[in-house]
Amino acid sequence: MNTLDIHQILEYLPHRYPMLLVDRVLDYEVGKRITALKNVTINEPFFSGHYPHHPVMPGVLIIEALAQTAAVLSFLTMGSKADDKSVYYFVGIDAARFKRPVSPGDQLVMEVAITRSARGIWKYAAKATVDGKVAAEAELMCTVKAIAEPAGAA
Repeated sequence: MNTLDIHQILEYLPHRYPMLLVDRVLDYEVGKRITALKNVTINEPFFSGHYPHHPVMPGVLIIEALAQTAAVLSFLTMGSKADDKSVYYFVGIDAARFKRPVSPGDQLVMEVAITRSARGIWKYAAKATVDGKVAAEAELMCTVKAIAEPAGAA
């Protein structure tokens, strides 16, 4: 079983608090699939406003957590790590469905599989579950792009 702890994840993702949404990689197979975990806590900054009387993790952040999981798989597959010369971007989200709310105390298990990779575009089937029940699923498309140097930079 291939795992990554938070220190190793930080090498593959440029995200930091409060946008880092992957706590642990439970298993992965380079070029194929990855399973990761996000521990959802009441201390997340978005819960104070979404919704104070009934905290729910925003769906867009569940999709972002799935995309970050996909990014780790892509970097592992490419044999590279995140750096300050490139950015991992969304280029598409299709068939996104939200099946149940995600609340503080939940463990969000994210399963992502590469379905296609061509001309620098990666396509994935992604699913997030809590207690074995689907919370969200989507087809994601992402790419790695070099950051352009500002004019006049040496």
